[in-house]
Amino acid sequence: MAVILCFLLLILLPAAPARAGSPGDALLENVIAPLEAPRMARLAWLQRRLPVPIHGFASDGCSGGLSAGWSLLAQRIPDLARRIGSRPPWEACCVAHDRTYWGGPGVNGYARRLAADRALRRCVVDTVARQRLDWAARLGLAPAELDTLIHSVAQAMYLAVRVGGGPCTGLPWRWGYGWPRCPGAPAFQQTRFGPHPPPRSP
Repeated sequence: MAVILCFLLLILLPAAPARAGSPGDALLENVIAPLEAPRMARLAWLQRRLPVPIHGFASDGCSGGLSAGWSLLAQRIPDLARRIGSRPPWEACCVAHDRTYWGGPGVNGYARRLAADRALRRCVVDTVARQRLDWAARLGLAPAELDTLIHSVAQAMYLAVRVGGGPCTGLPWRWGYGWPRCPGAPAFQQTRFGPHPPPRSP
């Protein structure tokens, strides 16, 4: 129910690129904060019993199929690969974000997760900004058009991690994924292209 509510909220949020502290961010956080509090408490409880992550760090680059999909497109459209590369140019931002999520603590976890997600959004924008004119030329865009595009991509990634990255969900990219599933969290299996519910026995 909570996930459905968050997705409905995303549909209602303005499509324009947003910055940290925007009204859209505040509206989203008014929904996420109370839903996340009991899950962060469960994660903190688990981490008091297991103070060190039991799973080694692993990253799929940019989750949700972004890195995998980018690579697939680059393989199938060679001109795309020549223009923008075979991996997302901001993939290092995603890996750094994954490392923060892997070790994500339950104590003060809401504020720390919010800071990590905002840092991801900023990193995506900053990565492209460093090569702004080159990227605009390669894509055949005016620099202002590229700015709008990249802010939109960064905002979409931010919204995806805010809604889908909470703790104790059982998802492989959840906050605190270095620890085992929280008691009562649903079980998912990790595949290269994202989570799938485990198969049902016949």
